[in-house]
Amino acid sequence: MHSHQMIILYLLTLAVRRISGVPIPVRREVYDNGNIFDITHRVNPDMPSWDSKKGIGEYIWLVASMKNGSSVNASEMKLSTHTGTHIDAPSHVYDEYYDAGFDIDSLDMRVLNGPALLVDVPRDTNITAQVMKSLEIPKGVNRVLFRTLNTDRKLMFKKEFDSSYVGFMSDGAKWLVENTDIKLVGLDYLSVASYIDALPTHLVFLKSKEIILVEGLKLDNIAAGLYNLHCLPLRLVRADGSPARCILID
Repeated sequence: MHSHQMIILYLLTLAVRRISGVPIPVRREVYDNGNIFDITHRVNPDMPSWDSKKGIGEYIWLVASMKNGSSVNASEMKLSTHTGTHIDAPSHVYDEYYDAGFDIDSLDMRVLNGPALLVDVPRDTNITAQVMKSLEIPKGVNRVLFRTLNTDRKLMFKKEFDSSYVGFMSDGAKWLVENTDIKLVGLDYLSVASYIDALPTHLVFLKSKEIILVEGLKLDNIAAGLYNLHCLPLRLVRADGSPARCILID
């Protein structure tokens, strides 16, 4: 079944539930009167996938269905480890790190959780060394989420991959590594690195194995400033990346 057919079926199911009086779940972006923000994109068939025009496609299906006589509903899924809001491990771009076991399970949870600064970057450029200098991020800041033109253009809500997204250039990554205390870099599209400089930039960031990259963040309608970040990947041994659930607490 195609994704648009699935969506129509889902909407029809909701309509039937309204008529039958069965409650409909509330899906939130903000919790606790605006103190908790979910900055994770919902995984769905029409979210973008790297270098694809077709989105991620159908990724989850029932292998046991109560409608077909099973006592429970049970699903299986198949996803890239770099789907939607996700985290890169050092093994993503270094084969020797892959062989040595620097996978998602090896990442430091202390880096993935703690105070984080959400900043807006200039909208007319990739993140270069000059842009990093202009942001004047203070020493001692360990986690920074960079909101870019990608959020304004709502690229993560578009099915077709867009290679014109904004990201780091390798000189910007090098400046960050050499001049700041940042250990977690977050960005609002499928890669923290610009399309035209993707591999060199990843190599700069991940060489030390100390910087964690969080990609595909949902940063709409959140004021720039300081928050507490909690970002939890799945604990997947040997995985070079993992989808993650990330939240900000004001």
